[in-house]
Amino acid sequence: MFWTRILLFLFCFATVAGQSPPPNLDTLRTEGYEALYNLDYEGARRRFQKMIDLAPDNPAGPQCFAASLWIQQLNESWELKATLYSDKAYTTGKTKVDQRQVDEFRRWTRRTKQLSEARLRRNPRDVEALYFLGAAEGLEAAFSAAVERKFMPALRTGASAVDHHRKVLELSPQFYDAELTLGLQDYVIGSLPLPLKMLAGTIGVRGSKKRGLNELEQVAAQGHWGRDVARVLLVDLYKREKRWDDAIATSRELSERYPRNYLFKLQMADAMALKILASRKSKTSSVAPNAEREVLAVFDSLLHDKSFASQTSLIQFRRSETVRLLK
Repeated sequence: MFWTRILLFLFCFATVAGQSPPPNLDTLRTEGYEALYNLDYEGARRRFQKMIDLAPDNPAGPQCFAASLWIQQLNESWELKATLYSDKAYTTGKTKVDQRQVDEFRRWTRRTKQLSEARLRRNPRDVEALYFLGAAEGLEAAFSAAVERKFMPALRTGASAVDHHRKVLELSPQFYDAELTLGLQDYVIGSLPLPLKMLAGTIGVRGSKKRGLNELEQVAAQGHWGRDVARVLLVDLYKREKRWDDAIATSRELSERYPRNYLFKLQMADAMALKILASRKSKTSSVAPNAEREVLAVFDSLLHDKSFASQTSLIQFRRSETVRLLK
């Protein structure tokens, strides 16, 4: 599940631009991503549609719109499949893909690539066009991996996206957001078992876990549009590396910045619970007396928040799973 989730995330948020867009586009993009991170998908898409209407030849609007469709599908599939730290399903029903949404997703990624390629024909060194071309390829790679289950085509398309973003950094070294795709690929490939790592090497894809984490942390610290994207990714990677305190701090920061996104709060509770389990198994560390109470307090705060009433059963399920895990 971990690698599928990482492939899904690989480029789905990679929607930033290198050159300064018109102020009104920039404002709409800011508002759109604020809404998107707070799980207000329709509010985000209204703003992204305004970007398209305002600048129909700019790839930013179509790319943002496609990303919003993908992120919604991704979040909803996470809610249905399992808890954040076990394989026990919240529901036995299969996640259904809305074909109309799929068709719309493909339409906007195709439009993004068309607009980016048209600009690159006029100017091969157009940083913004290179970035959005890679971002659209990345979304297609994520779709191939998660929906079509075609992992090698996804890896090839993702590698092409990385190549385009590497070119962005050659032309604009201070464009830290472009390191997001490089860092994640480095980490993923560096973490693969040797046979799969060798298979990836046959198409020229190589990586390093340490380098990948460093690159993502640089985006989290110095990036612009990609800063919070990197933080979202780092929560999962910190947990994989058993860096519990970093995972807790990062998910807490995200949950405070986007209070309507209960998924960030569940991620924080997850990291806190895993830290407790790790401490119990370690002979050199101890669990704080109130640690379990703090974990359950996260769930209780969500259950008492009326704005999350529609997620009550899910939150209660994950709370009970946490109690079971910590017995």
